Amino acid sequence: MTPSPPDLRQLRAFAAVAELQSYRRAAARLGVTPSAVSQSVRALEEALGQPLVQRTTRSVAPSAVGLQLLARLRPHLDGLEAAWQSAHEAVGEPAGLLRLNMPRSAAQLIMAPVMSAFLVAHPRIALELQTQDGFLDIVAAGCDAGIRFEEAVPRDMVALPMGGPQRFVVVGTPALAAVDGAPEDPWALLVRPCIRQRFPHGELYHWEFARGTERVALDVPGRLTVDDQPLALQAALDGAGWAYVYEAMAAPHLRSGRLVAVLDDWCPPGTGFQLYYPGRRQTSPALRAFIDWWRAEGAALIAG
Repeated sequence: MTPSPPDLRQLRAFAAVAELQSYRRAAARLGVTPSAVSQSVRALEEALGQPLVQRTTRSVAPSAVGLQLLARLRPHLDGLEAAWQSAHEAVGEPAGLLRLNMPRSAAQLIMAPVMSAFLVAHPRIALELQTQDGFLDIVAAGCDAGIRFEEAVPRDMVALPMGGPQRFVVVGTPALAAVDGAPEDPWALLVRPCIRQRFPHGELYHWEFARGTERVALDVPGRLTVDDQPLALQAALDGAGWAYVYEAMAAPHLRSGRLVAVLDDWCPPGTGFQLYYPGRRQTSPALRAFIDWWRAEGAALIAG
């Protein structure tokens, strides 16, 4: 006898587990508890009389039958999500929660100048910014999208450039330059006080320079080590040493004369930030509204 059809929640739970190969990550995507996801998958398996997911102490993976079900199920789930989104868009103004993950530098350089304007333009959307300098799986964390440097964006994601190329510069106070002399090449930093920076995973950042075909990455000396660009910038303003920071962050202080930049010809523009999100799933109305708004207005706010 053919089993009775399962409900949509059970099917969505199974698809999330099969794709993410984790009950915890599936629960985060769906906004429910891992036990609720497990119960849904178990109900499907009991109805079919065979396992859809193979579980061990170290891994979770769909069975052969589970893979067949997922292949036929995913297009229908995507179609349902698209139909629901179309219905929302037909009602009018996009609504919902937009959750974005990014490093602190992207939050300051990209989102801080535009977030209020976006909320004014879309009064029914709530915006949540999660700042994390270490890389995060945005799907597992339940985020709609992330912002990272171009080279850090996973290859299977859709990406949208944000803000243009970013450039790092070496800055210090005029007094520091007068006492020690401005470094004339990167190696001169090895005998000058610098403000070091440490990555979230613990490794010290080596300052990177390029001129023509020359490339160099230096483990600079210094008595002060921080893990935050604004802290490094403030330390430079206080005269603690030379700092390697985003030019966009230092720009107001360079214009006012509180800081001077050195080694200009060794600091070419690098890559830029990108907004990225899964392309195989339907984007939420809130994320679609942000993308459309960014292209129409947000990018101009950053550029201007």
